[in-house]
Formats: sequence, C-alpha cells, structure tokens
Amino acid sequence: MEVEVKLGLPDLPNYTRLNSLLSSFHLKTIPQQNLFFDSDAATLSSQRAVLRLRFFDNDSRCVLSLKAKPVLINGVSRVEEDEEEIDPLIGRECVADPSKLSSVESRILKRCKDEFGIVEGMGFVCLGGFENLRQVYEWRGLKLEVDETKYSFGVSYEVECETSDPEEVKRQLEEFLKDNGIDYKYSEMSKFAVFRSGKLP
Repeated sequence: MEVEVKLGLPDLPNYTRLNSLLSSFHLKTIPQQNLFFDSDAATLSSQRAVLRLRFFDNDSRCVLSLKAKPVLINGVSRVEEDEEEIDPLIGRECVADPSKLSSVESRILKRCKDEFGIVEGMGFVCLGGFENLRQVYEWRGLKLEVDETKYSFGVSYEVECETSDPEEVKRQLEEFLKDNGIDYKYSEMSKFAVFRSGKLP
C-alpha cells in the first residue's frame, strides 16, 4: 500500500514560490513520461486498476506499475501498488505496439492475467498519458516531490510526500505553506483520474 499526502497548487506563481523556498533542500530533478495501458475490453479499469509505464530522464530507466483500488480523501492518497523495473528499450517497443506487453516476462503482467483476468487473445491498448517534471527535496527528514504535470489540456501543480504518518506530514506541510503565503488545496483526484477526465480539476 502506497500512502501519500497530495496537495494541489493553484498556479505557476505558487509553484515557483514553493520551489524557491525549498531550493536549499533540492536533491534532483526528474523528467518523467507516464503512459497507461488496459485490455481492449477495459478489464483493469472495470476493477479500479491501471497499468502504467513510466520512463525516467530520457529513457535512462523504465518502471512498470500496477495500481489498484485508489482512495483519495482529505489530501491523503492510499493505493495498492506493485512496481517492477524493465528494460527501457522493451518499454518503448510496448508503447509502439501494446500487443507486445502480452509476451514480456514480468511478475506484474502475470498478475494482470492471474488476478485481473486479462486472458490470451485479449489485446492491450495504450490509453495515452502525460509528461511530469518532478523536483525532489529532502525537507525536515521528509522527501517532498513537487510536480509540474503537462496534460494535453493544461498544466497542473502538486506537492506529494510518501509517508507512514500522513496526518502529521499533512499538518507540517500545511503549516509551512500557510506561513509562507502559498495557496493550496487538498488534491481530490489522482493524476491518472485527471488525465482520464480530460480537464483540470
């Protein structure tokens, strides 16, 4: 189970101000491309699951993820998550031809068949995706991720923190944002849900 605090930032000025305030804690910048897949019968989405390929930093890494049963309440996200590194070249081949996912040796793809019922003969389809630029900070012992997400229909900004104590982390983050005059709100939708809705929240 992945547990994260997710706070949305309303616009570029608030995003820029937050990055400036955190600049002395900066660890790295990670360009990401996120692409999503399902069977042509929407087998995964009908069971509140999604298959994602994430490419990092100009294809230096590729991670296959299966996420299921997401819940996002009061800025705290909980989702079942399984991740597996795959060769970026294989990942790109699957983007170009999603049917190749069926033949990739992968624990996660085996789960798609065994647990979610994607059977032989069902084709995979690419649902599309979005770009994300992630700024990573080490702040008060926490790893903060500040995201600029570019959809085909607009840009959104968000700060995330994976934690086992979401209420305490949320309290610290909200206090910091309020003290520094940064506007925010609790995120109400995952990035994937925003992407599928076709409009910014």
